[in-house]
Amino acid sequence: MSQQTANDVKHRLVPSPAGRVHVVEQGEGPLVLLVHGFPESWYSWRHQLPALAAAGYRAAALDVRGYGRSSKPRATDAYRMRELVEDNAAVVQALGERSAVIVGHDWGATIAADSALLRPDVFHAVGLLSVPYTPPGGPMPSEAFAHMGGTGGEEEFYVSYFQEPGRAEAEIEPDVRGWLAGFYAALSADTMPAAGSPDPHFVTRGGKLRDRFPTGALPAWLTEADLDVYAEEFERTGLTGALNRYRNMDRDWKDLTAFTGAPITQPALFIAGALDASTTWLAAAIEAFPTTLPGLSASHILENCGHWLQQEHPEATNQLLTTWLSTLPT
Repeated sequence: MSQQTANDVKHRLVPSPAGRVHVVEQGEGPLVLLVHGFPESWYSWRHQLPALAAAGYRAAALDVRGYGRSSKPRATDAYRMRELVEDNAAVVQALGERSAVIVGHDWGATIAADSALLRPDVFHAVGLLSVPYTPPGGPMPSEAFAHMGGTGGEEEFYVSYFQEPGRAEAEIEPDVRGWLAGFYAALSADTMPAAGSPDPHFVTRGGKLRDRFPTGALPAWLTEADLDVYAEEFERTGLTGALNRYRNMDRDWKDLTAFTGAPITQPALFIAGALDASTTWLAAAIEAFPTTLPGLSASHILENCGHWLQQEHPEATNQLLTTWLSTLPT
């Protein structure tokens, strides 16, 4: 692969069940599909695209339906997990490939995991960043989240807050850039609230999520220009498509009943931040990996790292990803 090819970033729109998916590609070689989380876009993989290309892979970062330049169906139930899995499979086909490695962060990790679970014919390996795999099943999500508030119900978990149509949009959309800056800072290692401060994952009854966000300097990983990229996209698209992912969790629970307790058997990788709440809240899921991810190659916890790990620690993330990819059969 020539250096010129490795440095060539291509934007394209490819057909999908949603209509079209925006994909950003770099490099040539085995396909690695990169799936972002909330509230991000393909741009969250800006450090991984050139690193994977230089290592001999065709890296393709997409905008999940509802985000960026991808289609945004009006129906809330168009954002259920089965639909997103089929989008991913359609992207692989549209790029002229039969199979791919899929890597996801945050919601993208869950989407990647379920893509590997539902379409093992397409996705032969899976990398999970920040959010560990939890097999389908258990209590209905909305009921579980409803019990996560503080004693007496004076707090509400952010997922429950996001699930009510229009509610979070009313908070975020009047000041998209400021809200994003606070949300990113709240979950970043260098700017997150000090221990003992009110948890930014919860909303005080009658309040707003941003009431608990830190103010001041941006996280070290986020420049003003980076923030502009994210803000401009969400100012254009609004937040409903992104938030609709949270509004389908009960539908997913019902849709995936046939996969209750099912392991993912393909080769897998897990990377998380030591200071990410997902690492502690979902510690039991990580401990269950020998059963739930029997093909797990390695599990890494990055020190001094929050939730946005591939942006907070891009070099470490790139090294772990490329090392793992090099072990996979081609």
